[in-house]
Amino acid sequence: MTAGGRQTGSALSVAVLGAGSWGTTFAKILADAAAAAGDPRTIRLWGRRAEVVDQINTSHVNAQYLKDVPLPESISASTDVAAVLKDADLVVIAVPAQSLRPQLREWKDLIAPDAMVVSLMKGLELGTDARMSEVIGEELGLPAERIAIVSGPNLAMEIAREEPTASVVACSDSAAAGWIARSCTAPYFRPYTTADVVGVEIGGIVKNVIALAVGICEGKQMGDNTKASVITRGLAETSRLALALGGEAKTMAGLAGLGDLVATCSSPLSRNHTAGRLLGQGLTLEEVGQKMTQTAEGIKSGQAVHELAGKLGVEMPITAAVVAVLAGKLSVDQLGPVLLSRELKPEGDY
Repeated sequence: MTAGGRQTGSALSVAVLGAGSWGTTFAKILADAAAAAGDPRTIRLWGRRAEVVDQINTSHVNAQYLKDVPLPESISASTDVAAVLKDADLVVIAVPAQSLRPQLREWKDLIAPDAMVVSLMKGLELGTDARMSEVIGEELGLPAERIAIVSGPNLAMEIAREEPTASVVACSDSAAAGWIARSCTAPYFRPYTTADVVGVEIGGIVKNVIALAVGICEGKQMGDNTKASVITRGLAETSRLALALGGEAKTMAGLAGLGDLVATCSSPLSRNHTAGRLLGQGLTLEEVGQKMTQTAEGIKSGQAVHELAGKLGVEMPITAAVVAVLAGKLSVDQLGPVLLSRELKPEGDY
């Protein structure tokens, strides 16, 4: 089956690689979407840890990542990635961004030749500054129309609890985007579609860095004016970078831009917001890592975003300041004064 041939129906056999909070939640979305549509669909979830996999199969929960949220019995889990990927026509990947490339090299020969691959990841690869769709295309040898992105204000725990959420499926092939959207349309999850893969990915990447900045402000017990200012100027930074890479301005005003930024910067469920808050409270980067059970992608991707902005000549002062804090070159106490001391200019000068 080719991407362009997916005009009707939804995925029949789905593999989700990554049993963390978002991977498990998306498997639930796919299972609930199938149940709502009356589709005979199998959802197989791959996880690294046997105890997590066993718990999903026997108790139908993933307590480490989603507490007591019940999972559909139609989801099966395994540590055997070959078994999970066998004959899957839709392959969803939700692993830490910096581990994606080596894992794809292990998985390449196991993925069906005509499968669509969907990235749930919101990171930029260190060293190459590559977006996740680019890494997937390079390592799997797939054309752009076989790769899609799902992004938006997607805090996993809220969605797992079936709180109403909208999202975006981005793919250069509109028929493929629609096919994926139909496959993940659940009673509580409403996907829109777009062809702006670059804009959607950049929105999901940079918001993590801005959320660190907002978290630092909260850790320093700064008020809502401060946080709103950082969010708004953070959106300007995100837009500048997206446009420089060929993304669309309207994407930045949508769910994958403003929507994702607001959710990630405002919610205590956000890993990056939490990491920033801990830094603002005076914890070291090492101490933050010890307290958190999940990856805060902004910590790893911040440097890559900063490097990419430099290559493109894009001004991103909040990102630069956060990277300096992470590198120990700037204290959290200096963050605000450094940003406020910048040269005055019209607000609309992007």
